[in-house]
Amino acid sequence: FYYLLMTKYRKHDVFFISVPPMAYLLNLVLPHRFSMLIWDVYPDSLKITGMKESHPVYKFWSRLNRRSFKKAFAIITIGDKMADLLSKYVNREKLIIQPIWSIFQGNDKIKKSDNPFIKEQQLEGKFVVQYSGNIGLTHNVEVLINIASAMKDYEHIVFQIIGRGPRKKQLEQRVRDEKIPNCRFLPFQSDAMFPYSLSAADLGVVILDETTSKGSVPSKSYNLMSYGIPSLYIASGDSELFEYALKYRHAECFGKNDMREIIKYISDLAQDKVLYNNYAKNALKASEHFRRDNAGKIVAKYVNLPLD
Repeated sequence: FYYLLMTKYRKHDVFFISVPPMAYLLNLVLPHRFSMLIWDVYPDSLKITGMKESHPVYKFWSRLNRRSFKKAFAIITIGDKMADLLSKYVNREKLIIQPIWSIFQGNDKIKKSDNPFIKEQQLEGKFVVQYSGNIGLTHNVEVLINIASAMKDYEHIVFQIIGRGPRKKQLEQRVRDEKIPNCRFLPFQSDAMFPYSLSAADLGVVILDETTSKGSVPSKSYNLMSYGIPSLYIASGDSELFEYALKYRHAECFGKNDMREIIKYISDLAQDKVLYNNYAKNALKASEHFRRDNAGKIVAKYVNLPLD
């Protein structure tokens, strides 16, 4: 890759994306004009592992960011809060904000009566609160188990955790030990089954650790919107998710300790169809801001930048 950049593509612009995290730092040893699309902010996202700003790796990476971002022709990021975080490395006026998009386009949600996943998982007549994603060391999935435990007596509400990760067995054991019958674990679903499992959700759960809320927006947030599924965001008030909830009214955002408010929100949505439908309609409206044509908008903003 480096050889091709230095030979065949020596006169080309280079466009870096922040996945994998350190790849964009290659720009420091390239003579090319380059730009970056930042989806996740590093090293800040490493704070979720317990890394402090005083850590040598954090300080070194931050120093490289400042050099790299200063040298960049353009830096594009996906939201205001992420831009706020990036402004510690570069003048905010240099940042271009452009939202990304869902992998789904339009409301393709499958009716429950036609959904084989509903039948296979015996979810008929249930209000499904669903988390689908990684269950790793840095994902606070236990928050959802705490909620499920507190709502044991709500027999019509099921908490579904779909995914894999190093903490899955430990959390499954906790559910068995504490006898939480309304909390169920499933493996990641196949690509063919994914639209059906997503459609089974009445309420989608998106969790961001409070130490990194500014630095990331999980893609599942946009997928839930595109299916018209209301969301429960568990994140801090300085997150992009909090801003989405305020702006689009398709979700509510709570801190992980706001148990009483979270339980009331879930219970109200499960019981009040008018309220639920309002959130669902707002989710679909919100999804219009996160269509695939946003990719074209990124290109347009890039090519129209002044060269000097």
